[in-house]
Parts: sequence; structure tokens; C-alpha cells
Amino acid sequence: MSEKKIITTPLTDETVEDLKIGDNVLITGTIYTARDAAHKRLVELIDKGAELPFDVKGQIIYFADPTPPKPGQVIGSAGSTTSCRIDAYSP
Repeated sequence: MSEKKIITTPLTDETVEDLKIGDNVLITGTIYTARDAAHKRLVELIDKGAELPFDVKGQIIYFADPTPPKPGQVIGSAGSTTSCRIDAYSP
């Protein structure tokens, strides 16, 4: 097992270039969740030259589907979604 690497968002190019397949990575900082509708909105804002709700440079965006909370719970789980839904909005 590889040594744990601790990375912090926003990520730098050097941090990303240092990662290898199989690395055990611990992430500190903010991880954004979004699926196709959110990516579409971000692209529309970029095309209009509008300000984005957050700086996307170096950020981690987890492609996730929202799920409703179970009774008595504050939030639901964050289930991953397929990246093909986001492909149209990716560089």
C-alpha cells in the first residue's frame, strides 16, 4: 500500500502531477458536488462573461446525484453519477 498523500483544495498543477494511480489520498478543503444541470449553468455563465458562484480553478467537482434525506435525517447521501452526463460541458 502506498503512503498517504494529503492534498488541499484548491489544487495546484504540481499537486495533480505528483498523483499516481493507486495513491492513497486524503483531501482537505472544499469539494463541490454538481451534476449536468449545474455544469450547464456554469458554462452558460462563462459564455455570458458573468461571474461564477465560485472560482473553479484548482477545485474538485464530484459528479453527484442528490438524494432526498431519510425521515429524521438532515441530508441525504451523495451518490455518484456517470461522467457522460457532464461530457458536453467539459473542456
